[in-house]
Amino acid sequence: MTKLSLLELGRVRQGSTRRDALMHARDLGIHAERLGFERLWVAEHHNMPAIVTAATPVVIGHIAAATSRIRVGAGGVMLPNHTPYVIAEQFGTLAELFPGRIDLGLGRAPGTDGGTLARALRRDHMSAERFPQDVLELQSFLGETQEGQKLEAVPGSGTNVPIWILGSSLFGAQLAAELGLPYAFASHFAPQALDVALKLYRERFKPSEQLSEPYAMAALSIVAAETDEEADFLSSSSKMSVADLFRGQRYEMKPPIENIDEYWSPREKAQAQTMMECSVVGCPETVREGLQAFKARTQADELIIATDTWDTAKRFRSLEIIAEVAEGL
Repeated sequence: MTKLSLLELGRVRQGSTRRDALMHARDLGIHAERLGFERLWVAEHHNMPAIVTAATPVVIGHIAAATSRIRVGAGGVMLPNHTPYVIAEQFGTLAELFPGRIDLGLGRAPGTDGGTLARALRRDHMSAERFPQDVLELQSFLGETQEGQKLEAVPGSGTNVPIWILGSSLFGAQLAAELGLPYAFASHFAPQALDVALKLYRERFKPSEQLSEPYAMAALSIVAAETDEEADFLSSSSKMSVADLFRGQRYEMKPPIENIDEYWSPREKAQAQTMMECSVVGCPETVREGLQAFKARTQADELIIATDTWDTAKRFRSLEIIAEVAEGL
């Protein structure tokens, strides 16, 4: 049976507050744990008024404190925005508070615009070029201390928090393979290199202390409801968010509408269809078929699902349907 996990994007919905979004993230973790999901990840984004996961380790602690079994982690921390030492301290602290339940997914994108990267985060655009070296440095801070070592992450050292490499291109696949780390592909928004990246990762994988065989996770967007028609209606909220992204607008998530074609232009629709290629919208049977097809395509060891609707009760129901139809896959 393929493991299922969940990606929380931390969206603020129209008519609600940022605190509501953080409380919903916590409740989503509780619900996902009850349904048997393997892990819940949150992602780092900055200067986005409708996204509340900028302080990623804080949100992880918030969710982990309300749950007891499900793994909670970063999907991911944008490592070029930080020093490896500080990330080791933060995730080492989480690992001490929630033993055996913390994951650390690492990406090299900024998670924001160039202006925010330079002015607010005070990082230059070349920071990403040091990503492989930063990953190795972070690994060393989370590992056992060595004789003569003068700089120790406390907490951090000896926790060996599992590190994942995230990506949407071949770079991450090559790095994960070279370092012998698990690899997660962001196919929920950037599917173009999915098949080639997974193939490359598996072919070039080198065993490591953390991982003896390649382990690949692929992301899939799903909106599930009782009927195809209802799911299509609910999915219009995410589609409007995508159109807003293309327009450079950072609005809160909007309530669903009957006709999405009245909202976006033909060009935006075409762009969205490319971006959302790895998505399934429909009733339980449609979702089952979509999951089966995606699993057959990727042969992924684990699928991480993004399911988001404006109505939080409908989101919980979508999660329930996904869990129900995934049994036996």
